[in-house]
Amino acid sequence: MTTAPSPTLTGLAPVIDADVRILVLGSFPGAASLAAGKYYAHPRNQFWPLISGVVGEALAALPYEERLVRLLAHHVGLWDVLAGCEREGSLDSSIRKPAANDFERLKTLCPALETVGFNGQASGKFAPQFAAAGYRTVVLPSSSPAHMAMSFEQKLAVWRRLVDESDVNNASGQTALF
Repeated sequence: MTTAPSPTLTGLAPVIDADVRILVLGSFPGAASLAAGKYYAHPRNQFWPLISGVVGEALAALPYEERLVRLLAHHVGLWDVLAGCEREGSLDSSIRKPAANDFERLKTLCPALETVGFNGQASGKFAPQFAAAGYRTVVLPSSSPAHMAMSFEQKLAVWRRLVDESDVNNASGQTALF
């Protein structure tokens, strides 16, 4: 008996603008996020509480569209390393036929971009490509509910490296303030 191939899934549009200085890249949206058309929509995913701790604003308490507006106001963008793939369920280990997003256009779309954070090991495999392009990279512990080896506080300590004032500078050489 043969099983039908998984349908090809398409990811979400990037949440970016010309002022983004930090870009957080996931691997590919989970089933709940794809169904909702929203980044990190699974109620147990820790992304919104983690990024709230990073930027110092309770984004998780806001309606989704307002979260995105406020995230961009903090010069933080969202996207995924994969534009599409085949996958049953939500696990990165189930991804088949991955197709990467076109990151060549980031220099044009996000000229202020300095730091790229990778939400988990699957997206973190792209870190060398971004480092070679001149970006500061940070591979973060996954916010996924499937990855609970670290406590929230331990994860947040690593996530705060996205805005480590000794590492994130703006074009004038001044420490970036959020």
